[in-house]
Amino acid sequence: MTDQPDTGENAMPAFGVPTIRSVNWAGLKTLYVKEVRRFFKVQLQTVWAPAITTLLFLVIFTVALGGRDRQVLGVPFADFIAPGLIIMGMLQNAFANASFSLLVGKIQGTIVDYLMPPLSVAELLAALAGGAVTRALCVGGAVWLAMALYGLDVVPRHPLAILWFGLLGSLFLALLGVLTSIWAEKFDHAAAVTNFVVAPLSLLSGTFYSVESLAPTFRTISHFNPFFYIISGFRYGFFERADSDVTLGGAILLALNVALGLLCYVLLKRGWKLKN
Repeated sequence: MTDQPDTGENAMPAFGVPTIRSVNWAGLKTLYVKEVRRFFKVQLQTVWAPAITTLLFLVIFTVALGGRDRQVLGVPFADFIAPGLIIMGMLQNAFANASFSLLVGKIQGTIVDYLMPPLSVAELLAALAGGAVTRALCVGGAVWLAMALYGLDVVPRHPLAILWFGLLGSLFLALLGVLTSIWAEKFDHAAAVTNFVVAPLSLLSGTFYSVESLAPTFRTISHFNPFFYIISGFRYGFFERADSDVTLGGAILLALNVALGLLCYVLLKRGWKLKN
C-alpha cells in the first residue's frame, strides 16, 4: 500500500477541478433526444395532424378564393400559398413544442429535472430549442411531401433561402416558446400567447395574400411583423419572388434571433419564475 495518488484514467479529479471543462456534449445530447422522443411518441398528433390541417387550409382557400385560375405574383394561387402554409406549420409547431417543456415541469413540480443536471444555461437552451426546431423540420417535411403529391409546384429553386428562413424562423418561434414557458404559470397563459400572438401574426403575414396588394397603411404595418419576413423569404426560395428585400429580411431575422436568445439566456441564468 502506498499513499501515492492514482494518476490513471480512473483517477478522481482533485477537489474543485471541474470534470466537464467545456461543453457537456453527453448531457446536451441526452436532453435533446429526450425532447425529440417526447413529441415523436405521439407523432400522429405532433407531426401528421398538423400536416393534414395545413392541407385542409390549402383546399379550402383555393376553392374559396378562385381555385387554380387565380394568380398572385405571377404564379397560381395554390402554388403561391403552399410555401406560406409549410412555414406556418413549422412555426406554430416549433412554438408549441418549446412552450411545453419547462411549463409542464413547473406545473408538475419536475422542473428540477431541467435545472439540476450538470448543464450550462446555454446547453439547456440549445437542447430545448433544438428539439423544437427538429419538430418543425419534421412537420415541414411532411407538409412539403403531401403538397408535392397533391401536384403543387413546390420545387426548391433557392435551397439556401429555404434553409435560412426555415431554420431561423423555426428557431425564432422556438426561443419565443422557451420565453413563454419561462413566463407562464399555467397552460392558459401559453394558450393565450398562441391564440393572441402567434396565430394572428402568422395569419396576417402574407400567407394567403401578397402584402403589395394591401393599402399603404396596412402594408407598412405588415413590415413590422417578423412573420412577414420569414414567410416572404421562405416563399422566395421556391418562386424567386418576394414581397420584401430578402437580404434585409434575413438580417432582421438573424438580429431578432440573437436578441431573443440573449433574453432567454439571461432569464434562465437568473432563474426567473423557475427557482422561486
